[in-house]
Amino acid sequence: MQFREVHGYRRAFRMTGSGPPLLLIHGIGDSSETWTPVLPDLAKRYTVIAPDLLGHGDSAKPRADYAVAAYASGMRDLLTVLNIDRVTVVGHSLGGGVAMQFAYQFPERCERLALISSAGMGREVHPVFRLAAAPGAGPGLALLASLPVRTAARALAPLLRAAGGAGLGPDLDYVLSRYARFAKPTARRAFLRTLRAGADWNGQAITMLDRSYLAVNLPTLLVWGGRDGIIPASHAAIAHAALPGSRLEIFDGAGHFPHHHDPGRFTEILTTFIDTTDPGVYDRSTWAGILRDGRPHPEPPSSGS
Repeated sequence: MQFREVHGYRRAFRMTGSGPPLLLIHGIGDSSETWTPVLPDLAKRYTVIAPDLLGHGDSAKPRADYAVAAYASGMRDLLTVLNIDRVTVVGHSLGGGVAMQFAYQFPERCERLALISSAGMGREVHPVFRLAAAPGAGPGLALLASLPVRTAARALAPLLRAAGGAGLGPDLDYVLSRYARFAKPTARRAFLRTLRAGADWNGQAITMLDRSYLAVNLPTLLVWGGRDGIIPASHAAIAHAALPGSRLEIFDGAGHFPHHHDPGRFTEILTTFIDTTDPGVYDRSTWAGILRDGRPHPEPPSSGS
């Protein structure tokens, strides 16, 4: 783990390996630790930067802007501090929304896009997120994160698994380990601010579908778990149809964390995707033409194979 101060706030990140830069962005309530199963193999070929988003992990948790656009700007600024110009961006869950926003706000800095069980494809999301986004949910979250309740949850975990994992399936144990972090008030507040910036009681409120056509010249990979109980696998088909020329991989039996379910396959798929695509190139006049037309130009991303 390394640290840099950006805008007066501590930013934690893992940085390892050598080669073309690869930015890995985790999901809500998580941290760069989620990439641990795939970091060693990816670092053999790439310079991997895996930050803890502001309000998460070991990064600062101030009273601040936790909207997706702010996170994308934070990624731009961290990369600038690290003297990294262009990257392939990999985003999981909320991190997928941040990755798409990064590609939208800073297309000149994004070479490829890989979305892993990504937010931003539809309203559906696990009911616990809808409840947490509702007004007045803060005290309830504080109670759920208290030591007695967390102890009871661990004790009941075998029963929950036997009953289907509370809709989380294979992800139950990992999710329970993450939610223990909400015992800290600063982590709870950052989580709620992040969640409410993109969701409410009716589900996800932010979509990339209205701007997906802008990715027509950006190589894009989609990876989803077939048993995802947090963001349903049906969103993968929606994203695949909306993102011109995208590649889609479904991990049968995996939940919301396909990179945990089969790290070797995940690494191979991502490496093959990078090897067989040319970096997207931003051209202002082309971008302007796509915006004016309101639809994608016919040229698909270059395959390089």
